[in-house]
Amino acid sequence: MERFFKKKLPLKRKLSSNEQQSNSQEQLIEVNLEELPLDPGKRIKISAYHPNDQDRVRKTYLQRGPFQPTKHTFPQRKIGSSLRRFCPSWFIEFGNWLEYSIEKDAAFCFCCYLFRPDSGKHSGSDSFVTEGFSNWKKKERLSSHVGGHNSAHSIAWKKCQDFMKQNQHIEVAISKQFEQVRDSSPRHLVTTIDCIRFILKQGLVFCDHDESTNSSCQSYFLGLLELLSEPKESRSLVVMENAPESHQLITPAIQKDIVNVVALETTKAIISDIGDELFVILVGEARDISNKEQMVVVLRYVNKNGSIVERFLGIFDVKDRTSLSFKKQIDELFCKHGLSISRVRGQGYDGASNMQEEFSGLKSLILEENPYAFYVHCFAHQLQLTLVAIAKDHIQVASFFNSVSILFNVVGGSCKQHDVLREKQIVNVREALEKGETLSGQGLDQDISLKQVVDTSGNSQYETLINLITMYSSIIDVLEIMEEDGYNPDHRAGAYRLLFSFKEFDFAFILHMMKNVLGISNELSQALQRKDQDITEAMNLVNITKQRLQIMRNDGWESLLQEVILFCNMHAINIPHMEDIFCSKEKSRHGNKAQVITIEHHYRVELFYTVVDMQLRELNDRFTTTNTQLLLSITCLSPTKLFSNFDKTRLIEFANFYPCEFSPTDLVMLDNQLETYINDVRNDVEFASLKGINDLSEKLVETGRHIVYPLVYLLLKLAMILPVATATIERAFSAMKFVNNMLHNQIGDEWMNDCLVTYIEQDMLNNIDNELIIERFQNMKLHKEQL
Repeated sequence: MERFFKKKLPLKRKLSSNEQQSNSQEQLIEVNLEELPLDPGKRIKISAYHPNDQDRVRKTYLQRGPFQPTKHTFPQRKIGSSLRRFCPSWFIEFGNWLEYSIEKDAAFCFCCYLFRPDSGKHSGSDSFVTEGFSNWKKKERLSSHVGGHNSAHSIAWKKCQDFMKQNQHIEVAISKQFEQVRDSSPRHLVTTIDCIRFILKQGLVFCDHDESTNSSCQSYFLGLLELLSEPKESRSLVVMENAPESHQLITPAIQKDIVNVVALETTKAIISDIGDELFVILVGEARDISNKEQMVVVLRYVNKNGSIVERFLGIFDVKDRTSLSFKKQIDELFCKHGLSISRVRGQGYDGASNMQEEFSGLKSLILEENPYAFYVHCFAHQLQLTLVAIAKDHIQVASFFNSVSILFNVVGGSCKQHDVLREKQIVNVREALEKGETLSGQGLDQDISLKQVVDTSGNSQYETLINLITMYSSIIDVLEIMEEDGYNPDHRAGAYRLLFSFKEFDFAFILHMMKNVLGISNELSQALQRKDQDITEAMNLVNITKQRLQIMRNDGWESLLQEVILFCNMHAINIPHMEDIFCSKEKSRHGNKAQVITIEHHYRVELFYTVVDMQLRELNDRFTTTNTQLLLSITCLSPTKLFSNFDKTRLIEFANFYPCEFSPTDLVMLDNQLETYINDVRNDVEFASLKGINDLSEKLVETGRHIVYPLVYLLLKLAMILPVATATIERAFSAMKFVNNMLHNQIGDEWMNDCLVTYIEQDMLNNIDNELIIERFQNMKLHKEQL
């Protein structure tokens, strides 16, 4: 009898502290659907949730489906006398219910977890629900768990099917309106989805506006939908007023659901495109408009056409900026999408210490788990570090950029000063046109303005100096007005100091010298911002930049001096005699007499040669990775000049960096395959005009040679996925500022991520059929009808 009837506890018995704590925890459980754990080993029982929340939890899990990390490296354990592990093929055989826990290295039943009655700790409880099944030696236990027609598993599976049949819910049964609109609903939903697609591609955000037809504060979505609903002879769309009042699909909640579905399908398409390919992870961090720290994750891989692509995977709010926090976010992201850290073959970051620090950065944490995830510092970031180093280390150049920054604070202090500067520039341009000093035509003499210098952008520095030269006369005019009519003494004093500095030969010389130096580096900087840039081309551009700087040092003095003299004559700046003795404005620190030098020696040796030498030295120091064995080996794959850089020995050394892909047997086969490959492509005219390894990869796929030479193609893909720059990361942050602007600074994290995924990955979105979106959307909420 005790088996069926529990004995009552004495009334005076007090609960233990552990029982009180357990009860209090059960009472405090609050459901957060976004944070439901994917791994079955981390889940709590369905019965632990509030009864009103249990169906919501079940619905969320059913929408996600069983957790089946097919790409996970399943660990081996000794069972009996043999090493055994979970077999991924079981997912195919038992795919509708079998789950695997990475946390516990055990198998679980998905439908039993959701619908099997909680039997507590009684003997009738099943290991597939509680602790998990891990005896990999006995596969027959999987079949025995399913059992017959009336088994506990079959009953739970029947409940899963019934739960997903929306027409059995009472809401559908009592609603006659759904029957009336069933024929028109698909067209209505497709129109709504098309409107949302259009708005997402423009980077526009859906706001929680009043979406009623009489509202004076309607969103872009409602305005576009109203435009489509206007009666026309050739259009009979069932939207807006033409649709039933309760089925217009215009509420902000419906909009967000559809956007979420579109984003999920876009991400799913990206993961499907990656497939089993090796890839590189690119990570960056920045603050959004609401001062929240955001982390962007981008994956770089070679697609089925042999092209290198970078895909935006998501943006996440990071509350803790430590490397451990970043690593945790990446692990959760990989777990969510079924990706494995063991497939990573490279890392690329923006240079922050918490990312690439040698011992405790994110780079090191990933290398501890996967030693083949080689790190390549962003070339564009390294280039910018060379420019910053010069600006900080040379006192006269640092003083020059400091004066330029002060100019923005003084001239840009008010809208009135901006207007005066613009008017002066218009007058000066007209005078130059009348005198024939400048040309006029399409794209010329446009309205330009000063741009703030940004330390992290070499382009902004170069463009600022060009605009400063172009607007020099207008700036001087504005400073003279401010010197006389400034609204306070400090303002007038600042304008006076700038006038004194800007009218000196020293300022004009450094202005043109830095413009020429940055002009050479600017071409490399622009090239490195292409997300399809490969390492061999980037290394070649670095070498070209060094050569141009050396040529400028050897032969550029005379042309620079003539350029400065012409500028000074045009703007009435005193030009010193180059043969005169140079008098330094600063006294020697130790009271010693300064060395007697000419003015020409000062500008030529102490300024021109010194700055160019600093630039060359910084480029050599910061691009030392170009001399490593790894990157030097990659250059041997370049197809330029009929594969003139081909070196089989170095390519074999490159393959040795990846023992997971190239076994000792593969290395022997690769040696022979490389010989056949190089003779084949050198004798084929289709390969004669290729310029980079990306072109080579596409041509190998186009001609089918990637199948003939699989090991060579694998070697080529490993070279291609190594990142040169974090251009896609920077574009993602630019898109974040565009989407999450001052008007929408309270946008939620998931909402912003969905908008960014669809906005950035528009080419993937274009290939997603509306039927997939409708299917997922209808399975999203219990009240959705089946169309």
